[in-house]
Amino acid sequence: MWRSLISFLWQQPCPCCGRVSPKTICRDCERRLKAWEVQQRQRYWQGSLPLFPWGYYQQDLKRAIATMKYNNHPELGNLFGQWLARSWLEAKMAQHLPLQIVPIPLHRDKLQSRGFNQAVRIAQGFCRALELPFAPQGLIRQRATQSMFQLSLRERQANLENAFHLGKGLQRERWLLLCDDIYTTGTTAQTAAAVLREAGYKVLGIITVAVVTPNQLAGSTVKATSIKASVHSTTAP
Repeated sequence: MWRSLISFLWQQPCPCCGRVSPKTICRDCERRLKAWEVQQRQRYWQGSLPLFPWGYYQQDLKRAIATMKYNNHPELGNLFGQWLARSWLEAKMAQHLPLQIVPIPLHRDKLQSRGFNQAVRIAQGFCRALELPFAPQGLIRQRATQSMFQLSLRERQANLENAFHLGKGLQRERWLLLCDDIYTTGTTAQTAAAVLREAGYKVLGIITVAVVTPNQLAGSTVKATSIKASVHSTTAP
């Protein structure tokens, strides 16, 4: 009886649907999110800055990321980081390289407004699962930038010019692995990697919760307004 009561008291509403759950998210939402997991990540792990995404930026996963960011659910970031870590282990990525994780930073104004940096939360979950060091202040966003979703490639590059500078806590003997929530065109990641590489650091690639598909880039489905509108309510469907 007491065990059942304690188990009940520890349950909290699932941030994605509102149903009570003993875990971060309920079993049904976990199943729906994992339906969008990327199965062939090797096609992204190439080029000057290889990408390791957990899932596709679609439907349930898109809404869950929006819930994390706009409905104040940082615990989802830690969960996504754990899922990324499990996939990284299963893929046997960089097994013999000493790694350090560097989250893409938010400008201080956005950080104050949101209350947390989702990339930091994801990196924390990833690093705790794999027992890796991370540098939460390894990069600093020194000026505020526009939302990138409605900008062209040239506008994105101009928007990020001189946006990042080196922070603290970086280890030169390790390979740096960037971390963010969404990979769209790669402009932000490439800009951040360039700052680190120009300072003599080795950048292996970037891990993200989700990757935007080419069809989304060609359309309007990743606009900031549509993302915020996709946030789940806290009531179960």
